[in-house]
Amino acid sequence: MIFAPFVGAAVLVTVATGPALDSPGQASLSVQEKIAATEPLVRSTTECIVRAVMADPRYGKNDALGDLIVASMPSCRTSVRAMIDAYDRYYGEGAGEAFFMGPYLDVLPRAVVAGAKNAAAAQ
Repeated sequence: MIFAPFVGAAVLVTVATGPALDSPGQASLSVQEKIAATEPLVRSTTECIVRAVMADPRYGKNDALGDLIVASMPSCRTSVRAMIDAYDRYYGEGAGEAFFMGPYLDVLPRAVVAGAKNAAAAQ
């Protein structure tokens, strides 16, 4: 499953930030509940990026995948923002940007390749 690295990254962020960054309204949620709340946003953001990369006319023409991912960001801005905001809400202020700029972007190229292969196989 291509989202397993993201769930692992979510756990890593949770452990790294610890309960000190919990928002007051979210302090009583377990790690599993926080992951369950954020995972659908991670999935939808990744799916948006996969769709945008695959729709790019440069896709499959030896262009750098990183460039295609960067080019996909404007069309997935709402989804990315929702994911970052949810991480801030559940893990504490700044956790969303830290997750996006760190663990999420670290595994995103592999997730895009896997998502594109799955989409192509489904067609």
